[in-house]
Amino acid sequence: MFKKKSLATKIRELFKIGNRDEQFFDDLEDALIEGDIGAKLAMEISDHLKEKIKSEKLKSRDEFTSALKNLLEGYVMVKDLTPEKDALNVFLVLGVNGVGKTSTIAKLANYYMQKKNLPKILLSAGDTFRAAAIDQLKYFGKKMNLPVISQPPGSDPGAVIFDSITSAQAKGMDLVLADTAGRMHNRENLVKELEKIDKIVKGKINGGSYKKILIIDATTGQNALQQAEIFNEFINIDSIILTKYDSTAKGGIVVPICKKLGLPFSFMTVGETIDDITPFNKSGYLDTLVGQDEN
Repeated sequence: MFKKKSLATKIRELFKIGNRDEQFFDDLEDALIEGDIGAKLAMEISDHLKEKIKSEKLKSRDEFTSALKNLLEGYVMVKDLTPEKDALNVFLVLGVNGVGKTSTIAKLANYYMQKKNLPKILLSAGDTFRAAAIDQLKYFGKKMNLPVISQPPGSDPGAVIFDSITSAQAKGMDLVLADTAGRMHNRENLVKELEKIDKIVKGKINGGSYKKILIIDATTGQNALQQAEIFNEFINIDSIILTKYDSTAKGGIVVPICKKLGLPFSFMTVGETIDDITPFNKSGYLDTLVGQDEN
């Protein structure tokens, strides 16, 4: 099976050629675009690096990747997503079908229990349009000994989340992790549903902390930028979690999302188990993207 080359691999190959002519920068733009940086931003980055190579006489790949990393550091945004103490936190988890919302909720719950000593977590099965999503959340709840609020498939998702917050308030919970449907093929219904849920949470939270977390799949490329634009337009996303980062040779989509939309990243997932989640590390991410971790 043909495997996509990473941006880091392509940069390494470019430097084997030796020349720093116009073709080098054309090839660099192509590599950035294929790495999901996007055409406009790729041109901007290439032009900046062309000037830097000339003005500072950069010659080695190490010098070049350092310059590229320093440039990208100005674009990539990271935000801590630790629940507030002594308050009810509601994290509304959003994203299209297939990006890994439900499994990411389990990973977040496990992370907060294990790393932040936050045991009072409630799971809310707000994706009522997929019976499998409800069953999956119940499975994770049982596995981690966490309460799950659910209703039969086809129920009103707003009612599920309303009941979840009510239950969490009555039991003195620290955090509600709420699943949602991701029917991007029906934008009008999705928007109406999200606006309704958003209104319900804001009306129920009573001084607590409310965050809207978007899940994007690293393997979907530029589609992830479009998804982020749509969700952010209607519900004002607070932060993003990048899933399936271990399954792609790309991952550059983080850069244009941060630069164009001003949205930060908080976590990334890198495997199938509930332990495979880590806070988003800007330096580590960029080292891998440009190949500095290979030096």
